[in-house]
Amino acid sequence: MSKNTQILLVERPTGMLQASHFQLREGEIPAPAEGQLLLRSVLLSLDAANRAWMQGATYRDAVNAGDVMAGGGIAQVVESRADGFAEGDLVFGEVGWQEYVAVDARHVARCSDHRPLTQQLSVLGIAGKTAYHGLVHLSGIEAGETLLVSAAAGSVGTIVGQIGKIRGAKVVGVAGGPEKCAWVVDELGFDACIDYKNDDVPAGLAKHCDGGIDVYFDNTGGACCGAVSMYDGGPITGPVGIPGLLVVKRIRMEGFIVMDFADRDDVAERDLAAWTASGELKVIEDVIDGLENAPEGLIGLLAGANRGKRMIRVSAEPS
Repeated sequence: MSKNTQILLVERPTGMLQASHFQLREGEIPAPAEGQLLLRSVLLSLDAANRAWMQGATYRDAVNAGDVMAGGGIAQVVESRADGFAEGDLVFGEVGWQEYVAVDARHVARCSDHRPLTQQLSVLGIAGKTAYHGLVHLSGIEAGETLLVSAAAGSVGTIVGQIGKIRGAKVVGVAGGPEKCAWVVDELGFDACIDYKNDDVPAGLAKHCDGGIDVYFDNTGGACCGAVSMYDGGPITGPVGIPGLLVVKRIRMEGFIVMDFADRDDVAERDLAAWTASGELKVIEDVIDGLENAPEGLIGLLAGANRGKRMIRVSAEPS
């Protein structure tokens, strides 16, 4: 068996993430203890939250200098020393940025038979469930209402907007660049998209949301789902006049983590799979080959280079 290729975080960044913050090394393949599985990584999820873990503890422990970079993904069981798992099984869990990892069997979940396998990281994974739970179970959206979605071309935003359309809402996106905005409208069916890099955003909101905004699903500024603009060294600023605005508009603002709704994952998976099968929901994936490309893949994601769910193909998918 070959060596274990790993990517370490060698320095916790204080500004923008750079490739120099990572180091590739060849480590030893671990031997699983009793109750553990030896896994070979197949698909590694890249998420903006990876950057947040470098800043300190969140809903999980911080990633420190010298650690294998943390990350979830899909892996295949190479050796099992745990009941209920056999060689060849596919599981989802915390695999880290490495080819092989030994983990406690109780910390992984068995993958379903759904194919393509990539969709278990995208539409049926954390991205899809975050979009579904945040829009359906937390904020709620009804036919005839107006939904505003930031990072509209991202892994969560693409799904949020499409769910909004399925439920009969008017959907307005915010994205960076004219090509990306046109793609959001033409490919994903958003009613409009505002280019925050080139457009007058307040004027765009006044034009496309002239009847007001019923739900704002925020993936960039930290209001609800994500705070990608603050993860990678951006200035921490806040909107002005919030107390009065909250009262007059009766605004409710609430953050969430996808695990908050784990008891309703089966409903989310059922609806997301059905919408995908019917063609109502387009699955947008951005798959990069090679573990060595994970650092640049994450850096690009933080800069908005991706469309849809970005992931790394570490090894060939089992047939």
